[in-house]
Amino acid sequence: MSERTLYDKVWDRHAVQTLPNGQDQLFIGTHLIHEVTSPQPFSELRERGVDVAFPKRNVATTDHIIPTDPATRDERPLEDENAEQMLSALEHNTEQSGITFYGLNSDRQGIAHVMGPDVGATQPGTTIVCGDSHTATHGAFGAVAFGIGTSQVRDVLASGCVAADKSDVRRIEVTGDLPDGTVAKDVILKIIGELGVDGGVGYTYEYGGETIEAMAMEARMAVCNMSIEGGARIGYINPDETTYEYLRGREFVPEGEAFAERTAYWESVRSDADAVYDDEVQVDVDGLAPMVTWGTTPGQVTEVDQPVPAPEDLPEAEREAARTAQDHTEVTPGESMVGHPIDVAFIGTCTNGRASDFRQAAAVVEGNEVADDVRALAVPGSTTVKQTLEDEGVDKVFETAGWEWREAGCSMCLAMNDDALRGNERCASSSNRNYVGRQGSKDGRTFLMSPAMVAAAAVEGAVADVREFDTEGAL
Repeated sequence: MSERTLYDKVWDRHAVQTLPNGQDQLFIGTHLIHEVTSPQPFSELRERGVDVAFPKRNVATTDHIIPTDPATRDERPLEDENAEQMLSALEHNTEQSGITFYGLNSDRQGIAHVMGPDVGATQPGTTIVCGDSHTATHGAFGAVAFGIGTSQVRDVLASGCVAADKSDVRRIEVTGDLPDGTVAKDVILKIIGELGVDGGVGYTYEYGGETIEAMAMEARMAVCNMSIEGGARIGYINPDETTYEYLRGREFVPEGEAFAERTAYWESVRSDADAVYDDEVQVDVDGLAPMVTWGTTPGQVTEVDQPVPAPEDLPEAEREAARTAQDHTEVTPGESMVGHPIDVAFIGTCTNGRASDFRQAAAVVEGNEVADDVRALAVPGSTTVKQTLEDEGVDKVFETAGWEWREAGCSMCLAMNDDALRGNERCASSSNRNYVGRQGSKDGRTFLMSPAMVAAAAVEGAVADVREFDTEGAL
């Protein structure tokens, strides 16, 4: 088993006891709540006469079901009756429990995994959970962060703890210089492409190496976010000065001497130089081209200028899935993805809905227009991100080019509101999942790529190589 890794240190410091079933009772430092997975747990607490154990360790927002269209954003009740019930329940439950809630009219509202870092609720050396699989995002700060189910949400509310199994730890050493046009999203798609969508099952991923260390925090979040798509429930990066400077001055972060003390603790949980891992792999991204998926999993991916593989050229265990995926996406084996037509372009989500993502895309968008017959949505991941970009005039760049500039929310990532694919539309998406039906239509096709690549596809009306655009060093 692993020893002296950040994962071991944080886990051991939060393990209360070993339960009779062999699991650890793990104390949770921060619990993020949203409207979809919380109504039933709160209801069960009321039925049992149990109060929320640690209200101040809970932070709530609304993200999955809310409208992002500015024209309908503030209309209550929400048009979708189920959505209104979920939102109303969260408003009531947080008020009754004394939990901080960033609601529709809050300047801090946003996707949980964007909002948490925005306000500094996400910090190194702690445990973080949320009723959402992409909680792994927060591991970018050196936290042990993972998604939990509805019954576990109840347990955390009631006790501040969750029953959990400790996993093995795999160190992923990422080396090489990323060329212009290639970003963090390409790195994680490369990793998933090499290790597979099931490669991380049973593992926690520790990302490290020169490439990771050179990344800014928002890029690190994009990498950790998609750990779950690689089969790992948890993915993290050791905290460093980049982490601390990002957190300094944020709402939940102490100041002055208290910040120095907190930083000393954060430093102490870093993996030791002689840490022992259960497995170690190296991934070389030197010269990596922008990545784009061709199938219906994030692991069915290739560099944009390389040919889509023929099923018969893949390992035998992957051939039938590849044939089925290619029948659905209608890609042509032997040809690159460049020129494959799209109908929708979508930038946003907890993977790529941060300010740097939109700035990079704006470098492609500026001076160009959305192609005829392409529907293009730009959906900031939080109200904080949206306001930051509007202060910089980035919203005008998108609107001038023909994009819809939306309010913050999960939007077309999972289509729990009106933002969905129609019929067999093909979508260039900065989201994290591309399985059949993910974006709201069983006939829709989703192609995952970086925000800048999505912007390039919107201009061309087809998958395009962003390196062909003059972005003046913005990527």
